[in-house]
Amino acid sequence: MDDSKSKRVESLRNVPIFGDLTERELGFLADRALTKEYQPGEIIFSEGDICEGLYVVQAGSVKIFNTSAGGREQVLHIEKAGNSLAELPVFDGGPYPASTAAVDKCKLLFISKKDFRALCLERPEVSLKVLKVVSSRLRQLVGIIEELSFTTVRTRLASWLFQQASTKGQETSRGIEFTLAINNQELAFQIGTVRELVSRNLSRFQAEGILKIEGRTVIVNDLATLEAAISTSK
Repeated sequence: MDDSKSKRVESLRNVPIFGDLTERELGFLADRALTKEYQPGEIIFSEGDICEGLYVVQAGSVKIFNTSAGGREQVLHIEKAGNSLAELPVFDGGPYPASTAAVDKCKLLFISKKDFRALCLERPEVSLKVLKVVSSRLRQLVGIIEELSFTTVRTRLASWLFQQASTKGQETSRGIEFTLAINNQELAFQIGTVRELVSRNLSRFQAEGILKIEGRTVIVNDLATLEAAISTSK
């Protein structure tokens, strides 16, 4: 097996829906998978495009989003290496239901609809795994709808900051610190608002002494206070 094929096989093996495939089956997909590279911000496919197949993120990360008539984006999910994209339209024959773009420089494997369906006919359990992945995404979408419908921008921002501090923060003498890896525009996309409201609410959090921002570093003075801001701002 050549080095490039072995890397494709390894990437496919790490994807949940392909985890139980045999070497022969992984080799079948690897032989037919096309490697595609994208630059930050580059569109991979757009909402409404005819679905030609599914993608596997081999390196980097991509965002799945919808765009309103006015040009406002709502980020539905960020997928990183080891995840697959566009499984649903491969099955139902419809167009891509959302757009996808590279967040950073990334590499994807493309598997045609024909090849993927052939695999599912041979290994029906793959279809069940796809159903599990799609069901999980549906639950995430229901959560997004609930947040946008029943919470304020302040609540969603406080919740996002609390999650970042809890999962990525490091305790220091100044508080819990983490790096703000995205800009205010991208953050606005993720919580379903506009950049101006993100900036305004971050300034309010600082004025209230809940946190400090130094460059790209966020310093949360007290997690409990930030968590309280989630419930009191609903």
